[in-house]
Amino acid sequence: MLPPVVAAAWLEANAADVVIADVRWYPDGRSGRDTYAAGHLPGAVFVDLEHSLSGPAGDRGRHPLPDPERFAESMSGLGIGEHDTVIGYDDQGGVMAARLVWMLRVTGHPAALLDGGLAAWTAPLTTVERPRPAACFPAVPWPAERLAGIDQVAAPGDAVILDARPAERFRGAPDPWDPRAGHIPGARSLPCRENLDPTGRFLPVAALRQRFADVGVGAMTSVISSCGSGVTACHTLLALELVDGAPGRLYPGSWSEWSRDPDRPVATGIQ
Repeated sequence: MLPPVVAAAWLEANAADVVIADVRWYPDGRSGRDTYAAGHLPGAVFVDLEHSLSGPAGDRGRHPLPDPERFAESMSGLGIGEHDTVIGYDDQGGVMAARLVWMLRVTGHPAALLDGGLAAWTAPLTTVERPRPAACFPAVPWPAERLAGIDQVAAPGDAVILDARPAERFRGAPDPWDPRAGHIPGARSLPCRENLDPTGRFLPVAALRQRFADVGVGAMTSVISSCGSGVTACHTLLALELVDGAPGRLYPGSWSEWSRDPDRPVATGIQ
């Protein structure tokens, strides 16, 4: 089975046999599409997080999972077929591209992150866009065992809730995206960007395993991964795969859903 992360050297050697997906997206409103147009990996298709990897924003959060039919239609239109191997990248160490990779992996499709993302690619970039012909990508349901809803998060049992947001947002620093600041009571802070070294590559497996252990997650621990809106939480789940942890569950609504419900309690400060 394809690991959740591959090196640039692997991608250079196998580029002709995979679909490369550029999943650059910025919460500050900058255009990922424009950065793709200015220079991307040769042959890469641009995957729009808002259009292809999210449903309509609302009470379920800012980036709820799209309906399986919408996801399948998007993949088909991009020329990604059900048997294609997809390698996703961005320019933030994979914290955005992880959403696409996780969505594909949990529905049975081979996919991985490019370790280090755009910065790890040393060959020339291109501005040439070569659209792929539409492909067959049947819709399949999101696997219920890999998801957690808001009520399951409120009563997680023995599961550990991990929050992938930066530590200051976890502690309660205000942000412009959600109506309340803080975190889900009982959650533990594990910022996903701290799973990376200064070059944007994943830390060694031993170091990642220790990071999980430090917040009470061992090899058999049940994990619910959350973040701001269910995007960067996928990066945590891929890191969990790297350390051979138990398959975790994504809370798609994450803080953007929880904070919009006035009946849900909010915690601040360190866990």
